[in-house]
Amino acid sequence: MSFHVVVGSGPAGSATARLLAEQGRTVRVVTRSGRSPEPGIEHVALDATDTAGLTDVARGAAAIHSCAAPPYHHWARDWPPLASSLCATAEATGAVLVMLGNLYGYGPVAGPLTEDLPLAATGTKGRVRAAVWEQARTLHEQGRIRAVEVRASDFFGPGVTDGGHLAGRVVPPLLRGKPVTTLGDPDAPHSWTYLPDVARTLVEVADQERAWGRAWHVPTRPPLSVREMVGRLCAQAGTGPVAVRGLPAAVVGAASLFSPLIRELNEIRYQFDRPFVVNSSAYETAFAVRSTPVDEQVKETVAWWRERLAAGDRHG
Repeated sequence: MSFHVVVGSGPAGSATARLLAEQGRTVRVVTRSGRSPEPGIEHVALDATDTAGLTDVARGAAAIHSCAAPPYHHWARDWPPLASSLCATAEATGAVLVMLGNLYGYGPVAGPLTEDLPLAATGTKGRVRAAVWEQARTLHEQGRIRAVEVRASDFFGPGVTDGGHLAGRVVPPLLRGKPVTTLGDPDAPHSWTYLPDVARTLVEVADQERAWGRAWHVPTRPPLSVREMVGRLCAQAGTGPVAVRGLPAAVVGAASLFSPLIRELNEIRYQFDRPFVVNSSAYETAFAVRSTPVDEQVKETVAWWRERLAAGDRHG
């Protein structure tokens, strides 16, 4: 079976590595700190901006899955050298560069997001993400690399913890019957991309030559507001409904004075103050992966969080 390199071991990188290993692929995961081996997965400690080192690690790979992301408040500084290293490694090894992207590059849009929209973001993080893809796309069009980008909305599901808007700040409180506070309007329709669907899409496009050279949206279910999603999670958990409150803009503004993360979230607050809807029909028309039914997403997420919290209680 083929050999794949996964750069990054956050929720998406870990899920992708496990899926590849389950399919019998040879998998090597690259992170700064490394990790103990897992069944079918080798972990390598390496700074992925070290192009020579990454090229050595990826020699012979069919695909390099770019699932790493610099610290949120250092994107402008840290994304360019990482992206350049990934592209240079793809060129040196001939591996397909499979990039996990997001929707920031479009900027605020009226109506559903589709892949043919211009990357017109004016915020720093949106411009950075757009530039990362444009660099890879240009090299692809020049015939120097083979590249594809997979764009996801906000991650949701097993393995998504502190970085998710429907994760650590939401699920543990509701499982205890406590109120939930969220960024923006809790009743605005919002697209949530289920993490296992992200992994399945990354793996699928790596093998599909007709997918390369463009960006695709991960198959994503029709939008549901935070309040609706919290209601479904509560129903699955059997905890009864809980209050859902939007975090006032004044509170966010005050918190941003002390928290780099909150300060950076102001740039993409528009995604939560109004409808934020992803259209993934292009991918679903062309390829096999389909979004997981919402009921299954909710069931698996509640089960994963209960196990995680119970393990913490046992060891705490």
